[in-house]
Amino acid sequence: MFKIRSHFAITASLLFTVFLWGGNNTAMKYLVKSWPPLWMGSTRLLCAGLLMFALLRWTNLLGKASPPSPKLKRQMLWRAGLTMAVYVAIFNWALHFTAASHVALYLGASPVWALLFEGFAGQRRGKLFQSFGAAGLALVGVVILLWPTLHAKDGTWPGELLGLAASVGWVIYSRQCRALGEHLSGAEISAHTMWRTGVLLLPLALIETHGGFVLWEPKLLLAQLYSIVAGGVIAFALWNNALRYWKASEVMLFINLIPASTMLWVYFCLNEPMTPTFWIAMALIAGGVMIGQANWQKLLGNRWLPTE
Repeated sequence: MFKIRSHFAITASLLFTVFLWGGNNTAMKYLVKSWPPLWMGSTRLLCAGLLMFALLRWTNLLGKASPPSPKLKRQMLWRAGLTMAVYVAIFNWALHFTAASHVALYLGASPVWALLFEGFAGQRRGKLFQSFGAAGLALVGVVILLWPTLHAKDGTWPGELLGLAASVGWVIYSRQCRALGEHLSGAEISAHTMWRTGVLLLPLALIETHGGFVLWEPKLLLAQLYSIVAGGVIAFALWNNALRYWKASEVMLFINLIPASTMLWVYFCLNEPMTPTFWIAMALIAGGVMIGQANWQKLLGNRWLPTE
């Protein structure tokens, strides 16, 4: 079902994935208006992880599953699972306080923060210079997006700061997954860490509900179902398929389109207004991501780049 290889088919599948994730952010924004953020995240990840695990075990849609060692199980729980739990908690609370498009835009800057992590870990001077240049441009976009909210009367600035923190949390989680990628496929890592994350969040989610009644309306259940199946399993399967045939840097460029997809989804579905600074900030952040991922040595030659 997901074994697509042609350049056009992979491009189309990634655009569809961007569309699905924009809808997923919109569904989650709709849910946090009625459901506690941690409850929403815990139940979503628990169901999505178990569904992906079932597909891995009894079908070939996401590839073949291999039993992880006890050591890997501990790493998926206390490293990948725990960091994902922190990320999800921050992300969902960010959605609770501010616009979904803004949170998606902060998340779109995560490849730039990843470059900085790699830079501090020890890169050659030319690459480090490129990373800081990309980060500077993205940071200008973040400031443009964040600045008006610091003076607004509606109190959305906590959500903006949480959205920024979530983008850093995504980088930390991704680095944990990269280490696990030496032993497991991307689908296996996600399936195992998702349901473990759901379990880790569940006690806090139950406390968050105060033992009270969670609203069960058909629209809310449909939104959660969309997040589990479309925004979780299907979108990830398409994304993972693209990573099998394209370089990670080529696939990651499509992250730049998720904020725009989210903005259009929430505008038409939730009547969330387009803020004046959104598109300017998006252009700057997307520019920073592309600058950071471009092969400038190939484009400009060694003589234009800083040397060791």
